[in-house]
Amino acid sequence: MEIRATILCENCVFFDSNALAEHGNYLFDTGGGKTIINNARQFGKNLSEIKGIILSHHHYDHTSGLLSVLEHTNKVKVYAHPELFKDSYSVRNGVERYIGIPYRRELLESKGAEFIFNTDFTEIAPGIMLTGEVPRKTSFERGGPSLKLKFENGYIQDTVIDDQTLIINTSKGLVIVLGCSHAGIINIINYAIEKTGQKHIHTIFGSTHLGPVDKDTEIKSLAALKEFEIERIGTSHCTGLATSLRVFEEFGERFFFCNVGTVVEV
Repeated sequence: MEIRATILCENCVFFDSNALAEHGNYLFDTGGGKTIINNARQFGKNLSEIKGIILSHHHYDHTSGLLSVLEHTNKVKVYAHPELFKDSYSVRNGVERYIGIPYRRELLESKGAEFIFNTDFTEIAPGIMLTGEVPRKTSFERGGPSLKLKFENGYIQDTVIDDQTLIINTSKGLVIVLGCSHAGIINIINYAIEKTGQKHIHTIFGSTHLGPVDKDTEIKSLAALKEFEIERIGTSHCTGLATSLRVFEEFGERFFFCNVGTVVEV
């Protein structure tokens, strides 16, 4: 199996003056909605030809581009967790901000979305798998305390159980495409190895979520990452430049940065 993935939405863009940066063939996530169409055109990606759309989780910066994409597709399968439409907020210093998908299910279905929900590890095509809900087993990957679910009598912590990752099993090893890694990048890798039986990781790339975490989690996560058989590791989005630099220091030439326009080939 040959793989070619192009980063269309992300926080950073270098060198290409016609591409736009944003916070983020199958389409994995749709970004915040402001750049996906421009960048797909810029890199010659015909959205009308995609076989399916995969949403890693419900947050707006990964799902807001979905409506725009659907305007350029025919009826298309959209793979997601059943909690995609939950009432999700960020609450900091008593101030709430809605951070869930900004569209109702009925609107998206009227535009051609055919939702296929999964909670378990699922193969959506030969060698292409979604993790579903990733077991949270490490002691140091604790999630974000500001993430909340809203109910009539108040908030509860959102563990983002809907966070899932794309895994492609190739003859050269696993290719792991991260959404936002709310489940914890170490939990994700361990689960991918457990479910596939493949220990060698050819490439892992995407949002590691190591940027917002505390120092203890960062140190322990980086130490654990070095224990895996990883040929290449690419960071983006919620990793941040400072933490990406530390990943580079640990992995050297095996590291790459996933800015807009990056092409990953296996």
